[in-house]
Amino acid sequence: QVQLVESGGGLVQAGGSLRLSCAASGRTFSNYAMAWFRQAPGKEREFVARISWSGGSTYYADSVKDRFAITRDNAKNTVYLQMNNLKPEDTAVYYCAADRRLFAQVREIDYWGQGTQVTVSS
Repeated sequence: QVQLVESGGGLVQAGGSLRLSCAASGRTFSNYAMAWFRQAPGKEREFVARISWSGGSTYYADSVKDRFAITRDNAKNTVYLQMNNLKPEDTAVYYCAADRRLFAQVREIDYWGQGTQVTVSS
């Protein structure tokens, strides 16, 4: 079992930055590819970023690829999402996800965090 706990969300002005953290339980963190998804009010949950098992490869949604950066620290069992130049359309609940497969779809994700709210004001 893996438990994921997100933190770092909050209210920020457009153009500002936030850094989300996701702390994982257990000693097998490096066996999982990690990802961030988000869900805005009234919208479907969508992919944001993912990172491979050792952090060597990263992938981003087109909407965030020049502004967000996903990293992981396997020694700390933690994955991060650095969000820069935030826009109001980034407002959503952000969810950390873990899966043994690098390109897992939403419906097949092994483990989900509880989510953290990010609100970007104009």
